[in-house]
Amino acid sequence: MTYPTHLIPTTVVGSYPQPDWLVDRSALEHHGVPRVHAHEIWRVPEAHLREAQDDATILAIRDMERAGIDIVSDGEIRRESYSNYFGLALDGLDTVNVGSVTGANGRATPVPRVTGRIRRKGAVERRDAEFLVARAEHATKITVPGPFTLSQQAQNEFYADEAELAMDLAAAVNEELRELKATGVDVVQIDEPWVRAAPDKAAGYGVAAINRALDGIPGPTIVHICLGYGYLVRNKPSGYAFLPQLAASIAAQISIEAAQPRLDLSVLRELSEKTILLGVLDLGDRTVETAETVAERLRAGLRHVAPERLVAAPDCGMKYLPREVAFGKLKALAEGAAIVRRELAS
Repeated sequence: MTYPTHLIPTTVVGSYPQPDWLVDRSALEHHGVPRVHAHEIWRVPEAHLREAQDDATILAIRDMERAGIDIVSDGEIRRESYSNYFGLALDGLDTVNVGSVTGANGRATPVPRVTGRIRRKGAVERRDAEFLVARAEHATKITVPGPFTLSQQAQNEFYADEAELAMDLAAAVNEELRELKATGVDVVQIDEPWVRAAPDKAAGYGVAAINRALDGIPGPTIVHICLGYGYLVRNKPSGYAFLPQLAASIAAQISIEAAQPRLDLSVLRELSEKTILLGVLDLGDRTVETAETVAERLRAGLRHVAPERLVAAPDCGMKYLPREVAFGKLKALAEGAAIVRRELAS
């Protein structure tokens, strides 16, 4: 199916809850958001893991479509985290003898060590995109971690200049995105939460790396930024240290978290040339929003964004929610967007 043409289409940011029969949630939560391998989260033996992941991916696609979501993903069901699935598949990294990076939360996290020039060895997500396109009845979207974020999730022991590391990562992401688009997937998204966490570095080379990653990629392209998974991060600030700068990116769309942090939406005026994926589902609250709550959050966005440039979305990935809660929230998302669509039509 082609990209929707009606006002305020709905989408997901990327991840959907993995079934309890597939992953050990306590092990997943113990890792936080893993940057290195976390193979022990999988409940299914290696010999049967791909088949199990495929089956769970079909469930995720069907849940999104049953909920009424216009642009669906594969749920990132095969991933241990949004970034390590792609990041650890690159040449130039030592993923066994790992290093560490101190995150925005002040905690040291195990990360791969950069020991050589970063190169893409081959396709990483192509089969996932082909699987999604072949089975989805709605428009499709696939995500890849962004180059700036990947550069902050590794211990650099090779590059004299961290910006050069980011640009080599951007080249690898660009190669991947070109293959993904060739599968027929409608939308590609790069996840760049670390531009907010490291705004000084991002000011130096973040947009340049994003633009290199998206160079020559046709169709809708998205940059997603957020303040962290709602389940893991509380007391979020009501603004971003790095958001207006993304106006200079070549991404057609910017995806932002707005519901949980109660974001001051006036900042969206500084992105007047971009389509905005507005996060209107609070993933830090397991209460399922009503359709009217979603509609009111979308109306707030429309005070700053033209309806032709607004897409309704969750704040972030839904990986850490119970599946029934995630489904209920997505259903409310679709129903709330439909309410506002009818209001605009009248």
